Amino acid sequence: MKLSEIYRTAIDKGMHEDVRSEAEIKHVLDEARKAYDKLEEDDRQFFDTERLTNPYSDTRICVGDPEMEIRGLITGIDMEVGEVVLADRMRANGATIDLVLAHHPEGPGYANLHEVMYMQADLWAAQGVGIAAADALIAPRAEEVRRSIMPVNHYRAIDAARALGFASMSCHTPADNSVNAFVLSHVEAEAPRTLDDLVRSLRRIPEYADAARKGYGPIVVQGSDAGRCGRIVVDMTGGTSGPKEALDRLSTAGVGTLVGMHYSEEHRKHAEKLKLNLVIAGHISSDALGMNLILDEIESRGVEVHCVSGMVRVARNA
Repeated sequence: MKLSEIYRTAIDKGMHEDVRSEAEIKHVLDEARKAYDKLEEDDRQFFDTERLTNPYSDTRICVGDPEMEIRGLITGIDMEVGEVVLADRMRANGATIDLVLAHHPEGPGYANLHEVMYMQADLWAAQGVGIAAADALIAPRAEEVRRSIMPVNHYRAIDAARALGFASMSCHTPADNSVNAFVLSHVEAEAPRTLDDLVRSLRRIPEYADAARKGYGPIVVQGSDAGRCGRIVVDMTGGTSGPKEALDRLSTAGVGTLVGMHYSEEHRKHAEKLKLNLVIAGHISSDALGMNLILDEIESRGVEVHCVSGMVRVARNA
């Protein structure tokens, strides 16, 4: 596959599994076009034109000619300088590796991670939260994340990939959208009654079973194992954690249990006050599941896949 084809495969998969409607995604792209068209010519060089066709600012080709052929790739949850050097050693030992594919964003994808957080408002609105309130809740949290990311050395791993002759790409929200849709479908099909039933149900997914055997599998962090789930909402996409105040709105809307990749202690304590159940499915295992769903489509095209950095390959394309 060409690098551009891998990139587009990820984006298309993300859009297909997006919690937002096609109309809303089109609106996001249209707004980017309007913003670009309004710019003075001198300012256009600073606009990320990928926003015109890709609604996920955290998913980008960071290094490499889009037309280059990718015979094999190395992928992991975090592909930092150490993993890039590991890729070089593996290549020296005969592995076919042309592309370093990271889940957690690097470079421009990391610098603009906050932009995908606004989709969380649509996720909450789908559960009965007013969209105006949802927008007002996510905006300050997204700005907080933007400010916290600004001092980071975003291009370390990308510079390492460039120096060693690898293409580099990140695939974040498309994978998160994929795992969100997959787990939601799984939970709806199994309809667990209690939180213990829910944990057992999640452990029937291979990536979570693997994590459970390693000691970091699905777990109830707020609520009683024997407690009933009520309405379950899967909360695994939208860049990073939203504000804890969103829990108030979701609880008022009738949500009984949230299933997420991770929740902070601040979120857990707030949920405890609200008597809102929280189940952590697992961060790295959820990321691996989302990436696997995209890798299925890439590997089926003949690209060799090497997994490191927490990535456990489970193929569903046989």
